Amino acid sequence: MTDPARRALVITASTRAAAGTWADTSGPLLAEGLRGLGLAVDGPVVVSDGEPVRAALLQAVADGYDLVVTTGGTGHTPHDLTPEMTRAVIDRESPGLAEAVRAHGVASGVPTAVLSRGVAGLAGRTLIVNLPGSPGGVKDGLAVLCPVVMHAIDQIHGGDHPSGTSG
Repeated sequence: MTDPARRALVITASTRAAAGTWADTSGPLLAEGLRGLGLAVDGPVVVSDGEPVRAALLQAVADGYDLVVTTGGTGHTPHDLTPEMTRAVIDRESPGLAEAVRAHGVASGVPTAVLSRGVAGLAGRTLIVNLPGSPGGVKDGLAVLCPVVMHAIDQIHGGDHPSGTSG
């Protein structure tokens, strides 16, 4: 069941997809996975790499999204700037999420998962998480996020820890 009180936005960072020369396959997969958690999901919004990512993140925070998950722009090419654009928007990092996504990828047999430079953090009451721009990277990211993201959103909105947990 969708919880309209909890809203998420998917942003795909890809200059080629924004230009229409490349199909966005990871954004729709990510949106579907987040809907499976009961979130009201918008997107994917497809933007070019670099500054357009920062602008989309700032707009999402201004629009009051609880969660924004990006896909793409986390690698080592000169135009992969999603982590830098995210750091320009967030107030506090949440490094465990990004580390867990990389670790899950490696444990799943993808040694190049350690090359993802994705970050996660809070911009006001919005949790922002960067995932790689591949369907496999999105699947790894969802495997990590699904068990914890609703709890994280509840905490951001002032909720307490469930009995017997810490964080």
